[in-house]
Amino acid sequence: MSLIAFFKQWSLPLSLLIGVIGYLLFAYVPLLQPIGEVVGPLLESLIPVVLFVLLYVTFCKIQIKEMRPRAWHFWLQTIRVSLSAFFVWLITLTSDPNLRLVLEGMFVCVICPTAAAAPVVTEKLGGSIGSLTIYAIIANVVTSIIIPLFFPMVEKSSDISFATASLMVLRNVTTVLVIPLVLALVSRRVIPRVTDRIKEFRNLGFYLWCFNLTIITGITMRNILHASLSGTVLAILLILPLFIALLQFTIGKLVGRYYGDSISAGQALGQKNTVVGIWLTLTFLNPLAAVAPGAYVLWQNMVNALQLWYKQKYGRLKW
Repeated sequence: MSLIAFFKQWSLPLSLLIGVIGYLLFAYVPLLQPIGEVVGPLLESLIPVVLFVLLYVTFCKIQIKEMRPRAWHFWLQTIRVSLSAFFVWLITLTSDPNLRLVLEGMFVCVICPTAAAAPVVTEKLGGSIGSLTIYAIIANVVTSIIIPLFFPMVEKSSDISFATASLMVLRNVTTVLVIPLVLALVSRRVIPRVTDRIKEFRNLGFYLWCFNLTIITGITMRNILHASLSGTVLAILLILPLFIALLQFTIGKLVGRYYGDSISAGQALGQKNTVVGIWLTLTFLNPLAAVAPGAYVLWQNMVNALQLWYKQKYGRLKW
């Protein structure tokens, strides 16, 4: 197998591995530390730019007829809100600080909206870009409503108004999803030759996501290694998000299968915008709980890597 073919087959796990090794080298090797201090912030600043480009590229391939709300969109939102409320209820029942910390981490992993890059992976798996894009917009709108309702119940000192939370999330969805979507749709009508050319690069958006994932993995490693937690609590916050990820992917696929769209629905509920989740945790909840959504991004991409491997080997996903 050639090096290029090897990278194509194992793009996601390699991106995770490069992110981990890259951070460790540039953070702990004295000779490389000055370079890391300069390059690290620069790479972080590239994340939203690359995300915007990869979504524009992906949306150029979107099927307009698929861009309509479906029944499973609302069922999954109901499930997400219910799971969030369940964790809020558990948090209000305990006074143990370590247990509360763990439950807050799991709560954030559930309440996070769908990742903006989810359509990229969905396309690679054979799902519907249009359907998932509409779901992501709905998910962000719902998130803007439930955050100011739930967060004060989780942390009594959480000072977050309805208007602040709504504007924050809606600004995020407008910048990250709506603008590249509108630009792509306009481009298809105004400069169709350009968009047709973009469509020829089938995996461009996916490889741009791998680049972003490498940077995000490095940031996640930094947050995990600098967390002031006991070994047991840290291990729990790292491991439990795996089960939350598997639960959400499974529920999404089961609901989506009933409506003939298991791939899109699985990604919709399972692939989370953990960058938003980490920011929300650091700003309004116990900052130490941010380890959980950081670990979630690693687990969800391992699940994605397994799905991609399976599809490449067998031609389609069977679940």
